[in-house]
Amino acid sequence: MIKEFQTVSSIAGPLMVVEGVEGVKFQELVELILPEGETRRGQVLEVDGTRALVQVFEGTRGIDVPSVKVRFLARGLTIDLSPDILGRVFDGLGRPRDGGPPVIPQKQMDINGAPLNPYAREYPNEFIQTGISAIDGLNTLVRGQKLPIFSGSGLPHNRLCAQIVRQATVLGKSDQPDRSDSSDTRFAVVFGAMGITFEEADFFIQSFTESGAIERTAVFLNLANEPAIERIATPRAALSAAEYLAFDLGMHVLVILTDMTNYCEALREISAARKEIPGRRGYPGYLYTDLASIYERCGRVKDRPGSITMMPVLTMPEDDKTHPVPDLTGYITEGQIILSRAMHHRGVAPPIDVLPSLSRLKDKGIGKGKTREDHADLFNQLYACYARGKEAEELEVVLGEAALTELDRLYLRFAREFEERYVSQGESENRSIFQTLDLGWQLLGMFPRSELKRVRAEFLDRYYRPSTEH
Repeated sequence: MIKEFQTVSSIAGPLMVVEGVEGVKFQELVELILPEGETRRGQVLEVDGTRALVQVFEGTRGIDVPSVKVRFLARGLTIDLSPDILGRVFDGLGRPRDGGPPVIPQKQMDINGAPLNPYAREYPNEFIQTGISAIDGLNTLVRGQKLPIFSGSGLPHNRLCAQIVRQATVLGKSDQPDRSDSSDTRFAVVFGAMGITFEEADFFIQSFTESGAIERTAVFLNLANEPAIERIATPRAALSAAEYLAFDLGMHVLVILTDMTNYCEALREISAARKEIPGRRGYPGYLYTDLASIYERCGRVKDRPGSITMMPVLTMPEDDKTHPVPDLTGYITEGQIILSRAMHHRGVAPPIDVLPSLSRLKDKGIGKGKTREDHADLFNQLYACYARGKEAEELEVVLGEAALTELDRLYLRFAREFEERYVSQGESENRSIFQTLDLGWQLLGMFPRSELKRVRAEFLDRYYRPSTEH
């Protein structure tokens, strides 16, 4: 039952306290009616006896405390869903911001969904192709996985995200190298952005529209000049849309959330306004739990055809991996893709540092029938050769090139060519997994066969072709 009160006692930042309430529930949706007729929305954060703490999405500026009416709507924050959400752009609360009509709902969902029951989960074991060699070849993304991108301020993570949205696909059942059709699968992308600038939002929309990727994408945007409190709802609205597409419509959905650091800053702001005891670096003590409630909503469910795969993006303040946001994210997710500032300065684009990057589930999503039978041996050999090449590079800096053996110079040349040809690729260059694997074999052709100790002889016989340069 809808109840209305005019008993606001105090306002602090985006929060207001309403006295004398009854029958109010946690996370209940609230409408604020101002004397001049303006309506704002909010949500119940806390109930203590007859007192309710309400967060106002549009902010509390200009609210006259004695005259504002607060209406409790007896329901949570919901989002209207139908297949028509694909190709649309929404704000952080799921309202259209592209000038189009409202969505005619086939279903309404509370955005505060629950994490997947571990018992109901199906193990992630199917490959998703991003078209980016450093991910597909070495840190493979698997359906149902949580694989974050750890970046830093000023690094091109937005361009990397846009490229993944444009290129990502799931392969068909055929494992033939000349086929990568997805006719037997339905794939969609849900893109959620929190606290981004208008310029960044314009870049994403233009990129998705020009490439045609917008047709299979639902976009949720919260801009930097919009209420911080809306940032709390944005990833949950995006994930509710993903759950509908995946588990109601049977689609394979890739969710990209950027920037989770902005989300955590908003969480810290709200926590400070509530006068909660701060934890590490001022973040609330429940930051880990809150992040887990978002990340654990992705995965595969037994006896359901769809899946949700997540790639959250976060910027590490001062490139510090021990900062609470990347630190806690790393505990929850299955690996990380790390962008390197040093590689960015050397002109490597995308500047993915493959040595500290890791996909913990990559072994489950590769091999015969998924990518190709030589994939596991190939990435182990590429990784080992690149690691030794970076060691030779450090040795050269300390002792000079004259101190390197002929074999060290070969590994050093491989490391540089690996960054230039394998890691680096154009923003519009979409490499199939088979092109990525073939490129890896071309690079290994620099070495004599005796150096390739991590590849089985049967694969060397089939794929290894020595180059004429070594």
